[in-house]
Amino acid sequence: MKSYQKLATDLPQPTESYAEEESIDGKPPCLRKLSTWWLGVGLLMMVAVLLSGVTMWMLRQVSGSQHEQTPLEKCSAVPEPLRFDCYPERNMVVTKELCESRGCCFIERDQLLRSRSGVPWCFYPPDFPSYTLESLNQTELGMVGLLRRKVKAYYPRDIERLQLSVEFETDTRLHIKITDSTSPRFEVPLEVPQAMKRAENPVYSLEFSKEPFGLLLRRRASGAVLLNTTVAPLIFADQFLQISTVLPSKFLYGLGEHRSSFLHSLDWSTLTLWARDVPPTESYNLYGAHPFYLLMEEGGAAHGVFLLNSNTMEVALQPAPALTWRTIGGVLDFYIFLGPDPNMVIQQYQQVIGFPAMPPFWGLGFHLCRWGYGTSNETWQIVKAMRNYQIPQDAQWNDIDYMEGYRDFTFDPEKFDTLPQLVEDLHKHGQYYVMILDPGISSTNPPGSYWPYDEGLRRGIFINTTQGQTLIGQVWPGLTAFPDFSNPDTYQWWLENLNRFHTRVPFDGLWIDMNEPSDFKDGSVDGCSPGELDNPPYVPAVLGGSLSAKTVCASAKQSTSVHYNLHNLYGLMETKATASALIQIRGKRPLVISRSTFPSQGRYSGHWLGDNRSKWKDMYWSVPGVLSFNLFGIPLVGADICGFSGTTSEELCTRWMQLGAFYPFARNHNTQNEKAQDPVAFSSVARTAMKEVLLTRYALLPFLYTLFHRAHLQGHTVARALFFEFPQDVITYSIDKQFLWGQSLLVTPVLEPGVDSVIGYFPRGVWYDYYSGSFLNSSGESLKMAAPLDHINLHIREGAILPTQKPGSTSWVSSGNPLRLIAALSQNASAWGDLFWDDGESLDTFERGDYSYLVFNVTQNVFTSTVLHANVEATYITVDVLSVYGVREKPSRVTVNGKENPFSYLDNQVLTVSDLNLNLSQGFSIRWL
Repeated sequence: MKSYQKLATDLPQPTESYAEEESIDGKPPCLRKLSTWWLGVGLLMMVAVLLSGVTMWMLRQVSGSQHEQTPLEKCSAVPEPLRFDCYPERNMVVTKELCESRGCCFIERDQLLRSRSGVPWCFYPPDFPSYTLESLNQTELGMVGLLRRKVKAYYPRDIERLQLSVEFETDTRLHIKITDSTSPRFEVPLEVPQAMKRAENPVYSLEFSKEPFGLLLRRRASGAVLLNTTVAPLIFADQFLQISTVLPSKFLYGLGEHRSSFLHSLDWSTLTLWARDVPPTESYNLYGAHPFYLLMEEGGAAHGVFLLNSNTMEVALQPAPALTWRTIGGVLDFYIFLGPDPNMVIQQYQQVIGFPAMPPFWGLGFHLCRWGYGTSNETWQIVKAMRNYQIPQDAQWNDIDYMEGYRDFTFDPEKFDTLPQLVEDLHKHGQYYVMILDPGISSTNPPGSYWPYDEGLRRGIFINTTQGQTLIGQVWPGLTAFPDFSNPDTYQWWLENLNRFHTRVPFDGLWIDMNEPSDFKDGSVDGCSPGELDNPPYVPAVLGGSLSAKTVCASAKQSTSVHYNLHNLYGLMETKATASALIQIRGKRPLVISRSTFPSQGRYSGHWLGDNRSKWKDMYWSVPGVLSFNLFGIPLVGADICGFSGTTSEELCTRWMQLGAFYPFARNHNTQNEKAQDPVAFSSVARTAMKEVLLTRYALLPFLYTLFHRAHLQGHTVARALFFEFPQDVITYSIDKQFLWGQSLLVTPVLEPGVDSVIGYFPRGVWYDYYSGSFLNSSGESLKMAAPLDHINLHIREGAILPTQKPGSTSWVSSGNPLRLIAALSQNASAWGDLFWDDGESLDTFERGDYSYLVFNVTQNVFTSTVLHANVEATYITVDVLSVYGVREKPSRVTVNGKENPFSYLDNQVLTVSDLNLNLSQGFSIRWL
């Protein structure tokens, strides 16, 4: 029996929301004119958070009937949390003269009462010129309007006339787009659904401010204002687009890829979205760009906002709470998702960007890799050692050291001469091989000696300079050219290269790295052009201070557009080409893991969190990283277990293997010139602990696979933040040291050194220990639990049924083993679960109907298995054991399909019925009396 130590828990109070202008009247959106800038703010923001975050005060209403204010009065009247930065440029001292030249307010920091770092010195006054909404006309799907700016803004090529398009696409999805009304601009070539009719009963209402132009979006049910863009001016110049909004709460998530807590800080922080090769570090822009956020409102509702824009971008957060989008190209193309719960928000988001692909079953097994095996024989020895200790492993990977001279589509004929034999051996043992590929193609080989470059040059599929010459950078093989994956011809060239290599080394999956793209020479070996693509009027807060820092020139020419527009899409475009090639070569579901990502990436690949370090804090940071990518529609995600760089310790690696066993994508990987960190490299105690937690993962593969099916079919998350299931529990909003698999399996890892216990939060309800079935009834409490080095705490939520399987050394072996079903009864003695089952690798099995789907139920002391759809795969599997947690009284007898059956019952209220030998393809019932 487990013991739990109850801890005192203080409930954090939700932030105050601003008062609303008026109640929702249910009328269609209307055009309304606000007499001044502050009328909108005063009526919508009657309560704001002061600097202390505790004292609340009322914003005074400023009307046109009041006396004319002096400039100083107007500026001083703007509360600090609502000061929107008018001079966001970095690396310069903003003087009063510079600020006022833009027509903005200037108050030096030492003049601010109770000032704190981050409050802008230069900010917009209430009457700063913006656009005017000159017309608004109804359309079949919504409205179209004309915006006009009468006074030029301060960035070059300010666009005078804009078109506003509003489409009420569904009852829970609103599409708002602002574009140049006279000239086309770059738009992201992403396939999005096209609404066929206007939403009939939208859960939102939309209102407009005419002058200055602004949008006001409300949730009808609560009246909550979700967006209010009247608080700062809209700016739309050729290379500077900016729009701000106040937020209904401080509970903001998403906006990746960054290393941060899951819940973002709104204390004057800036998040930059520009794909960059850099080891994950706080405050840096990292490998991918995901301009999507989810926000929890007061009362437990949620909404999401997606800006469909691939240009360099930053999002400035401030404690009003408020948010400012800044991007230097494209258009403002917003989708707003009304939920109302967080699960539905993510589903609605993925209805736009696409649901994630169904991974192969083996992709959910344990993967092992390192940079520095040195030879194929050394790689092979690790595989054999893992088998010798019977430690589960599905796939062996190789980093760039397998290549000859780090050149793609080659392998070292001396050090990796036995690579084909290694792969053949893996396949004989039901295992798989995955290799790394980088996009940089070596350009220095003698003509005729390296087909990928010669043929790519002949076909013209490389990125070019502004002069139309092949852009040359430098990556691992030395001087390199970069394939242009926006060119359809590149797909065929990529396929042919992969196919030629596959005939020699029949790989099963592909790991695509360095695809931001990374370039060790900033821009190119010849630098970049002096033009405004490489040197824009405004540069967001990118690491290195330049768009070309460690990547190719923004001015580089690609088939679809310039790299300035396509940079953040490079990894996605390479991934699409790679997944397509794998399907054509193998005829099976592809496994692709990509470093750089963009919205819709989950349709083609998974992701790992990059070059982390062997440190305890890096292990912690991986949890919010995994949770964030599940928001982004990329559920197949994980971090390098035990850390990539640096030297791990036995304790750290053991704890990290326990956590990593519950990453949706589980791979141990480390760098060269460090000690090995695969399970067989450690003592028998650590090795056994690692083996046991991997066996636990493999036992849970049927449950995990079913979660991925739901993600593929409906857009569910796999690794899930607690507040997704408990949106009324404000304590869960900031939890990112625990997570759920789906709705029902709670993972509480140890993330600190030198401890043998862990504190976890249990939302209200009954929770069962996964291993023993012992239960605790929580009122919403933090509990201290024993956590020796060989143990990770797992708990099943009441009302769930988990399909598990006797684990084997590979997913192939496991998949043929008998099932054990675990039913965790709710307080009213009911439970529910399901199982999706197919051959684990064929394409489109659900779409073709080639699968089995079962639903499990417990009601009134009867467990039933109902087959809703069946195929031949299920006939090979039997159900051997049923364990029911929470059976309050010992039964007198148990019947299986009406026939009495032996059983066991423990004092911790666990009923077990064994030796069932029931075929999965046929329904059955088990009753206890």
